[in-house]
Amino acid sequence: MSTILFDQIIFGPISSRRLGSSLGVNLLPRHGKICSFDCLYCECGFNADGRGDNRMPTKEEFIDALFSKLKEIKASNGRIDTITFSGNGEPTLHPAFPEIIAETLKMRRALFPLAKVSVLTNGSRIHIPEIRETLLSVDNAIIKLDSAFDSTVNQIDRPQYRYSVEETKKNLEPYKGKFVLQTMFLRGEYEGIAIDNTTPEEVAAWRKIAIEIEPREIMIYTIDRETPAKNLIKVSVEEMEQIAGPLKELGFKITISG
Repeated sequence: MSTILFDQIIFGPISSRRLGSSLGVNLLPRHGKICSFDCLYCECGFNADGRGDNRMPTKEEFIDALFSKLKEIKASNGRIDTITFSGNGEPTLHPAFPEIIAETLKMRRALFPLAKVSVLTNGSRIHIPEIRETLLSVDNAIIKLDSAFDSTVNQIDRPQYRYSVEETKKNLEPYKGKFVLQTMFLRGEYEGIAIDNTTPEEVAAWRKIAIEIEPREIMIYTIDRETPAKNLIKVSVEEMEQIAGPLKELGFKITISG
């Protein structure tokens, strides 16, 4: 079982496959996990295994931690390509998320004006007006959609609420041309049931929905670290290139990480 939890509010910078030199931010508990999804592939483990700690950092603790780290990196002439909100679950669940992003943008402008601010979100709260406004204020709102089918999303991502791809499509309307679509491709089995979002049917439907929701950029990737569910299999870069090919021909900017 994977138990890679981020035990600091600010971690890194780390070398990210997709984002370069990334200074990570964890707004969730340091020794637990809080998420509105419960993905089979989450490097932080299953939600049930991370319930020992449910204390999120305060806004003030976050500001102190980020300001301190940015000053330290600046003093050592270090490089940051992006300040990335991810951590031990869904970052938009933090009750002070909008204020925290506003403070981050201020500190970024003052200390690392060339750095991007990125948020990795599963999309469960993109419909909430203050969350939407906040996500549209950052450089990279990176929103997950792992399949065009409800059944596959429920199988792979296991949302902890009644999920609908159609509802997600509707909620993405204000983000058209402004967000980054992120999709994990994988196959395998879990609890005796086959899992595969790379079948011709899956890929055709995913391409169709990608065209409809009009992301500014698409990031597709596969398993890179230990996963809490066993028997999951990486997809090759070559196969992801084939999946992405028709969209690239249409002019979509696509990043592939194997």
